[in-house]
Amino acid sequence: MIPASPPPPAPHRAWSWRSQAFRGLVYQVLSILVLVLAVSYLMTNTLANMRLRGIQSGFDFLLEPAGFAIGESLFEFDSAQSYAVAYAVGLSNTLRVALPGILLATVLGSLVGLGRMSRNVLVRGLCTVHVELTRNVPLLLQLFMWYFAMTEWLPPIESPLQPMAHVFFSKNGLQFPLPEWSAGHLGTLIGLCVGVFAWRWRAQRAWQRFEATGQAHTLRTHLTSLLVLLMTCGTGWLLGGAPSQWDLPEVTEISLVGGGAVSPEYLTLLIGLVVYTSGYIAEVVRSGLQSVALGQHEAALALGLPRAVALRWVQGPQALRVIIPPLTSQYLNLIKNSSLAVAVGYPDLVSIGSTSLNQTGRAIECIAVVMACYLSLSLLTSLAMNIFNRRMRLQDR
Repeated sequence: MIPASPPPPAPHRAWSWRSQAFRGLVYQVLSILVLVLAVSYLMTNTLANMRLRGIQSGFDFLLEPAGFAIGESLFEFDSAQSYAVAYAVGLSNTLRVALPGILLATVLGSLVGLGRMSRNVLVRGLCTVHVELTRNVPLLLQLFMWYFAMTEWLPPIESPLQPMAHVFFSKNGLQFPLPEWSAGHLGTLIGLCVGVFAWRWRAQRAWQRFEATGQAHTLRTHLTSLLVLLMTCGTGWLLGGAPSQWDLPEVTEISLVGGGAVSPEYLTLLIGLVVYTSGYIAEVVRSGLQSVALGQHEAALALGLPRAVALRWVQGPQALRVIIPPLTSQYLNLIKNSSLAVAVGYPDLVSIGSTSLNQTGRAIECIAVVMACYLSLSLLTSLAMNIFNRRMRLQDR
């Protein structure tokens, strides 16, 4: 019988100045205290000087009527509503640009990054020109270029371009049909949610089968999932009474009325952000794919895998772990670069903050609200990408 070894002694923290951990804790506490005292002194001194000069301070102005209108927003805003609602409109306008911009820039940047590695000289050259041009011209100049192109080269509102039925493109922006909301559309949304959950469940089952047998997803699997999604949406639409009313834009003598519309300022900002950020994302994708060891590519070729299949199942998953961290930085840059909307007249968060500052004189408070909004957006984006990064990293078996 071998006697059992005694359990290891419990860790003992030596509360002595000779302990490196204790000294580090003391230094951290002292640093925090110094920082808090410095900030308190600056705030107290600033508020005292503002009172001496008769400058009001505080965030109570957020509940006062704004007194100005917002030209473009997702929901109605009246000048009698408060500054807080105006900031909410500005935040929604920022998200209205940032979220589609992230999606479109990711798609365009991924395609350009793949094109940079193409064997076709023409495709590779065009993608290289796109990357070098977009990354070496300041974003503000690109925004001015797109804005002048839309306001000078597009036809007037009386004779707009019509790329398809009931879709008009002119100096006034883009007008398009919109479905008229009714209670029956709720069934369509429920069907869409059910279809998404079904697609997710089928994808998990397919992945488990791949892990167990090595049998990859086939085109039939994706088509079946898409068919299920369409069937659930169609069923919900039929159960909701099959609503089919549309609000169609119409050309009048002086303007376009009806339907949905986006302004040239919005299109300028969206296109500028997408094109500019796609150049950086393309380089992230290209460098991530090239970081995969050459032996992995050679092994895929030795197995007889087509290049697209090797990219999907061999190089892509390994490169994704390298791509995600710098891709997060590009998403954050796109969100922050949307503040340049004020240069082209789009009423985003910074524009609303500037107008509020000019009317109220609360410079510190207005800037603090804008900073808090951008900080929250950046932290939420980083959190979502970090969660995605943890899911994509190598798992121990």
